[in-house]
Amino acid sequence: MKKVLKWFAGIVMVLLLIGAAVFVNFWYFKPIKLDWYYTRVFAKFAIQNPEMLTSLRILEPIGITGHNARLGDTSPESTLRQTEQWREEYQVFQRYDRDDYEGQALRSYDVWNYFMGSQVDDERWIWHSFPVNQMFGVQSSLPNFMADQHFIENRKGAEHYIARLNLFPDQFAGVIEGLELREEKGILPPRFAVAKVIEQIDVFAGKPAAENMLYTTFSEKLDELPADEINSDQKDQLEQQVLASIENKVYPAYASLKDYLQSLLPQATSNDGVWRLPDGEAFYAEQVHEHTTTDMTPEQVHQLGLREVQRIGSEMNAILVSQGLSEGTIGERVQALAKRPDQLYPDTDAGREQILADYQAILDEIDPAMDEYFNLRPDTGVEVKRVPEFSEDTAPGAYYQGPSLDGKRKGAFFANLRNVEEIPRFGMRTLAYHEGIPGHHFQIAITQKLEGLPMFRRLVPFTAYNEGWALYSEQLAWELGFQDDPLDNLGRLQAEMFRAVRLVVDTGLHYKRWSRERAIDYMLSYTGMGEDEVIAEIERYLVNPGQALAYKVGMLKILELRERARQQLGAQFDIKAFHDQILGNGALPLTLLEQVVDQWIADSKTASA
Repeated sequence: MKKVLKWFAGIVMVLLLIGAAVFVNFWYFKPIKLDWYYTRVFAKFAIQNPEMLTSLRILEPIGITGHNARLGDTSPESTLRQTEQWREEYQVFQRYDRDDYEGQALRSYDVWNYFMGSQVDDERWIWHSFPVNQMFGVQSSLPNFMADQHFIENRKGAEHYIARLNLFPDQFAGVIEGLELREEKGILPPRFAVAKVIEQIDVFAGKPAAENMLYTTFSEKLDELPADEINSDQKDQLEQQVLASIENKVYPAYASLKDYLQSLLPQATSNDGVWRLPDGEAFYAEQVHEHTTTDMTPEQVHQLGLREVQRIGSEMNAILVSQGLSEGTIGERVQALAKRPDQLYPDTDAGREQILADYQAILDEIDPAMDEYFNLRPDTGVEVKRVPEFSEDTAPGAYYQGPSLDGKRKGAFFANLRNVEEIPRFGMRTLAYHEGIPGHHFQIAITQKLEGLPMFRRLVPFTAYNEGWALYSEQLAWELGFQDDPLDNLGRLQAEMFRAVRLVVDTGLHYKRWSRERAIDYMLSYTGMGEDEVIAEIERYLVNPGQALAYKVGMLKILELRERARQQLGAQFDIKAFHDQILGNGALPLTLLEQVVDQWIADSKTASA
């Protein structure tokens, strides 16, 4: 018996040694398999980004929840470590031979090579950003994350929530350190951005803790728990802890950020584009490349925008004239139409609730009709929500939040209800199709559930693909008959004009050195948007250069590829199969998306020969 036990122990020891050797190879060296390498890189990145793990909810189904009590490191040292890690991992990746792969494995290789190559190439620009601005930053993104994405399913989840509140000072301190480093390098944000963030902080932290969204949403989440999960005494105790955390941790963190920004304000004297930064022109050219995933120059993008503005303007003009609106700029006439009583909702709580309900009805109407045009469909629904009120003034008109991977959180289309005059009825269908169905919700929710792809293929962002699809979806819905009313079609054209104008004003601000005021005037002339909305958009482009170019460039590429397929396949063209190619491979840079469609066309021809 002793010999058997000794023999068994020997086998266990050998297996443990083999397992340890495999793990060491997996974690520290070149993994044997490329898929293991992808997993290794994702795992290392996820460990450092607990907020991402919370959002994805890929560990909760197996009972791992400790990450929900942590926040990521926001210090400059962490940024440098991540940059070094990208460089080292890319060097490992380059030791795999591309010729060893085919099919989706080859596609994954090319996507990873593009993505990682961009990370390494962009190392020069890691401090050329404005991580705290009126659009996004720790002051708004962190409380929104806590409210919208931190699940509380039991007492442990509530305790994790409190643990995260107590980490706000560390999170803010790292951000401030990064801002100070940028200041030393001459990377100063626009003056308006600094001033507006100070205003945001005053609104957020200028109310009693019991009225703060971090407390009210926490209390609402506890109310939704079953009675056997938490009793009233425990609820009261937890709520008191949240109040203490807000007063003693959260508000002091906001005060420290405000103090820094107030000291920065006298130095932030410019509202110009990024050409004013060190190496600003080269930085912007790189941003154009990064966001469009093309080799277009800023000048080419600017000229494309001018052409598109003229084309779309002529179509809008025809509809406006038919409505008896023939005098003034396109923007002035669209504004006149948007202010008609039949286009406006009441400026009341009930009016805003009706807007959300009508958006939901639009999505519910188009959803079943999509079976005829798509093989791939999300298995998670989409709901319409209001943008949190404290961030409405500087938030975009709408945005989409993807579902969690476990399906417990639906996809969400957030509508900004700061001003009902910004939401004329004729534009609502187009916005719902863009953010919801078949736009961002289809693209993101489908990508999350694609089988047989490495996790990074479900998560890696390519703005031109993501936003190009959403803008393409607006036109697709019109082509399918969902905007037959001329005013609904005007809403579609206005949205497309909005994206075409972006090509002009973004390059105008950052490449042609337009002033903020000139860009505002141009956008007002063509889009029909209200002045407050236009100002918010122009200021968005000033703090996020190049991102706004992705929409129209991506849409035009998808339309170009669809027309190419129609011409070459003729009667064999199948819109469902085309959409499979666009949506069935996850997000892709436009150069690789074109390769995918060209290969599908070639394969389809061969199959029918």
